[in-house]
Amino acid sequence: MVDCTANNVTPIVNASAHFLMTKLTSLCVYCGSQAGNQPSHRAAAARLGTLLGENGIRLIFGAGSVGLMGVVADAVLAAGGEAVGIIPHHLNRVELVHDQLTEIHVVNSMHERKQRMFELADAFAVLPGGLGTLDETIEIVTWRQLRLHQMPVILIDHRGYWEPFCDLVDHVVREGFAHHSVTTLFTVVNDVDDVIPTIEAQPQAEIPANSDYL
Repeated sequence: MVDCTANNVTPIVNASAHFLMTKLTSLCVYCGSQAGNQPSHRAAAARLGTLLGENGIRLIFGAGSVGLMGVVADAVLAAGGEAVGIIPHHLNRVELVHDQLTEIHVVNSMHERKQRMFELADAFAVLPGGLGTLDETIEIVTWRQLRLHQMPVILIDHRGYWEPFCDLVDHVVREGFAHHSVTTLFTVVNDVDDVIPTIEAQPQAEIPANSDYL
């Protein structure tokens, strides 16, 4: 069962592996291009950005200057950090691209955008967001299930935002469409301040060949 009411720190482990702790240099942040109705969501996004900048961790994100995306990027840059944005051509004219970023990568498609973000990241953190954020989150969790990566995926359950997602995953398991071990493919934290230490405490390990994730 996924517990969104407390930190759900359950890293994938392989008893035969030689563990190295995750060294976090770049964090991909998925979040909304809207700010949402709760001012505290903006505060949480700003706090995460500040922590990244102060710790020298590069932000990888969708390049927007609006919504929570813009809040995170502004905070990273204000704290002296680096922010790298990736955006497809067709959104370059629709979304308001942040013009102060360290780097901007303009790509050909949404698929290429997500692939580039994946390639540049050491781990993933998810703030509140809309359908695009849901799409990115489910895909990166599924890629871990398919053994395409072993990078940490952290859901920031600020004000209980991700509780319905946790409930959905539990429902999928109860209905027999996934093994209960899929609930350890991502980690839930309630406080933004827990993101970096939770990621860095997780071991870099191979998913066992006899894994039940598939």
